[in-house]
Amino acid sequence: MIRFILRRLLSTALVLLVVTFVLYLLLNVALDFFWDLRASTSPNIEALYESRRRLLDLDTPAVVRYFKWLAGVGGCAIGQCDFGIAWKSGQEVTDQLQGAIINTIKLITASTIVAIILGIAVGMISAIRQYSGFDYFITFVSFLLYSLPVFWVAVLLKQYGAIDINNFINDPTLDSWWPIIIFCVAMGLFWMGALGGGAKRRVITFGAAALITFATIYYILASGWMQHPSIGVVGVIVIGLGAAVVMTYLSTGLKNRRVLYASLSIAVIGALLYMPLQYLFYYVEMNWLWMFGLLIVAIAVAIGVGLAFRGPDPWDTARTTSFTAVIVAVLIFADRVLQGWQEYSDDPAINNRPIATIGASAPNIDGDFWITNLDSFTHLLLPSIALVLISFASYTRYTRGSMLEVMGQDYIRTARAKGLNERTVIMRHAMRNALLPLASIVPVDIITMIGGAVITETIFGWNGMGKLFIDSMRNAELDPVMAYILITGLLAIIANLVADFLYAVLDPRIRVNA
Repeated sequence: MIRFILRRLLSTALVLLVVTFVLYLLLNVALDFFWDLRASTSPNIEALYESRRRLLDLDTPAVVRYFKWLAGVGGCAIGQCDFGIAWKSGQEVTDQLQGAIINTIKLITASTIVAIILGIAVGMISAIRQYSGFDYFITFVSFLLYSLPVFWVAVLLKQYGAIDINNFINDPTLDSWWPIIIFCVAMGLFWMGALGGGAKRRVITFGAAALITFATIYYILASGWMQHPSIGVVGVIVIGLGAAVVMTYLSTGLKNRRVLYASLSIAVIGALLYMPLQYLFYYVEMNWLWMFGLLIVAIAVAIGVGLAFRGPDPWDTARTTSFTAVIVAVLIFADRVLQGWQEYSDDPAINNRPIATIGASAPNIDGDFWITNLDSFTHLLLPSIALVLISFASYTRYTRGSMLEVMGQDYIRTARAKGLNERTVIMRHAMRNALLPLASIVPVDIITMIGGAVITETIFGWNGMGKLFIDSMRNAELDPVMAYILITGLLAIIANLVADFLYAVLDPRIRVNA
C-alpha cells in the first residue's frame, strides 16, 4: 500500500511538472501580452510597451520565468503560496483563487448531489422496467439531455426559468389550464410506468399521480404559495412521515415494524422540536458551524433512537433513522430560510424578482445568515439546474447499464430461488454491486468539476474557476491561467487516486498493489 501511494505521488509530481512546463511555453507563445496596446494612439506608446515588458518580465527567457513561477508555487509547501499577479487587475492570483474555488464548490455541490440521487434512482427503475415504455422514454430523454448544448439550455433557463417565473410571481394569472392538465397527465404516465404492475394497479397509479399533481399545483396557485413560499410545521410533519416510510421501505422493507416505528419516531421528534428550534434560530446568531453542529446532534439522536428500537439488525435501524433525521433537518432548515422570502423579495436590490439570472449574489444585500443564504440559493437555482440536466443523463445511463449487467448474474437468480422478495434482491444484492462502476466515475466528476463549469459559469456570470480561466485567457494573464491548469490537473490526478482506493474498498477482489 505504501509503495503504491509513493509510486502514484512520484508519477503525479512528474506528470504535473512536464505538463505545466510544456503549457507554460506554449501559452507564452500563444498569448498576446500587448493586445490592449496595439490599437493605442498614445504618443508614449513605446514607453507603455517597455513598462509592460518590465511588469511581466518578458525580457527574461520563458524557461527561466517558468522556474521562477515554479519556485513561487513551491512555497505552498511552507504556507507561502505565490502564484503570481493578474496584471490586468493588479490582484494577487491567490486572492482570485480563493473566491473562485469557493464559488465553484457552492455551485457544484447541490447540482452533483441532486444529479447523483436522481440519476441512480431513475437508472435503476429503467433497468428494472427494461424494454417497457418507461424504459424507452427515459432512454430517449437521457440521450436528449446528454446531447443538448449547455449554452442553449442556459439561455432557455434564463428566459423561462427566471424572466417568465418572475413575471408570474408578480402577476399570478393563467391564460389557460391546458398546460397544467397536460403536465398532470404526463406525471401520471411517468409514475404509472415507473411503478409498473398489473392493469388495475397501473390505472390506480396513473389516477393517483395525476390527481396529486393537480391538487398540488392548484394549492400553490390558490394559496399564493409562490408569493409567500413556506413549509411550516404541517409540511415538516407530512413530508417527514413520508420520508420515514420511504426510507424504511428502501432500507429494510415495511414488514420490519421496529425500523418503521423508529423512523416514524424520528419524524415526530423533528416535528416536536420545530418550535423550539425557531426560538433558537431567532435569538442566536446562526452560522454554518452552528448548522453543522445541529446536524451532528440530529444524527446522533437518530442513531440512539435506532439502537433503542433495535430490530433484527440494530445498525440497519440506526442507518434508516439517520437518513430520516437528515431529511427532517433539511426541511426545518429550508423552512427557516424561506421565512425570509418576503423581506428578501421586497429588498430594492431584488425588486420582487427573486429568481436571479446572473452572478453569485445580489449587490448591496444587507441581511442576516438566513437572508444571505436565501440570496445564494436563488442565484444557484438556474446554473445548478443546467448542470443537473447534463449530469443526470450520464448517471442514468451508467446506472442502467451496470444494473442490467448485475441483474443477469447467477447470484441474483440464486437469491430469487431462495425465496427473497424483489425489494431485498434489488436493494441488498443488485444495487450495491451495480453502483461499483459509479465509484470510479463519481469522484472524478465531483473533484474535476472544481475546475469549473466553464460555459455555465460564463453564461450565468458566476465568478468561479471556469470564468476565471476564460477571463484570464481573454486578458492574456499567464499566471492565473497556469494556476488554473495546476489546480485542475492536481485535482484530476487526486480524483483518479480516490477512485482507485474507493473501488478497492468496495470490491474485495481488487487490490491496489496488484
